[in-house]
Formats: sequence, structure tokens, C-alpha cells
Amino acid sequence: MTRAAAARHRPGHAAGPPATARKGGTMDLLYVAEATATGDGREGAVRSSDGALDATLVAPPALGGAGGVGTNPEQLFAAGYAACFHAALLWIARQDRIAVTGSSVTARVGLGEGGEGLRLDVELLVDLPGLDGRQAGELVARAHRTCPYSAATRGDADVRVRLADGTVPGGLSPGGVAPDGTSPAGRTGAAG
Repeated sequence: MTRAAAARHRPGHAAGPPATARKGGTMDLLYVAEATATGDGREGAVRSSDGALDATLVAPPALGGAGGVGTNPEQLFAAGYAACFHAALLWIARQDRIAVTGSSVTARVGLGEGGEGLRLDVELLVDLPGLDGRQAGELVARAHRTCPYSAATRGDADVRVRLADGTVPGGLSPGGVAPDGTSPAGRTGAAG
């Protein structure tokens, strides 16, 4: 057996892809992703159960690591959030029959100390070429209320959403959207 094959069969690694539809805690799940981290935390590895993701984890120098070739949890989170938010944005645009082409979402994820330990700080930069500011802002605000990553981080991470020109979409404060969909203006430690 090759080393790669042996790694796929070590404890904690599923033999195949996870179920794609089952009952979750409070919802019917449409898809389940599974990944296992091994090694020394930020200096280890992460692998999805289907093998599509197989990455070396390297702590950046800013967090006391040596750096080098590899990724880290913040980069993986940024990639997932950007893709999920972009999908929510495009889904809403299709529902509203708004033509969106050449769009992109860039997620910047920081890690810092705050409250009871480490917390995430997220900035989403949304580029919607060809849409006016009002229309772009409405789409972005709705995507922020709809995106599962936005819902999961609401109240736990500082999330700011901006259009590519630097403006904050109407209906959003620099701190994001409150759980009830309203602007958190005036809240201390507002989180998106």
C-alpha cells in the first residue's frame, strides 16, 4: 500500500464521501462535507473524506509559525465564505432576473484576540460590474442575510461587507447585519 493510500485509511478518515441528504439537528441537510485535521494543529494536515481536499497546514509567521508552502484555517475559511457568499448573491440575482456577469467576492479573514480568546474578523469585498450602487447594495444586503456563512458567524465574528468601490451597501452598517436583518448600529462589538 502506498503512503498516500495508507493516509487515506488512517483512523478518523471516512472510507467514502459523506451522505448527501440526512436529518440534521434542526433541519433536513442537503449536503454534508467532512474533513479531518491531523498533526500538530496549525502545523498539520487537513483532508476531506472524499479526498478532493488534501492540504498541508502551515502556521504563518504572524502566529509564530515558520510559514512556507501550505495553507491555514483562515485561508480555508476565507475561500469557503467567499464562494458561499458569491453563490448566495448569484442565486438572489437569478431569482430577481438581474443579469450579473464578471462578479467576484473576496473574503479577508483575520484572527485576533477579543473577548474570551481568539476571534475572527471578516471583510467581504463584493465586485458587481455594471450594476448601479443601489441595485448592487440591495443584492449584497440580501445575500448577507441569506448566506449560510453569514448566518453562522452572526454574533460571533466581526463581519463587514463593502462594495468594490469601498462603499457600504445601503441597509448595512460597517459592522454588518444583525440577526433579525436590521442594522446593528449602536450595538457594542457589532458583528455581521
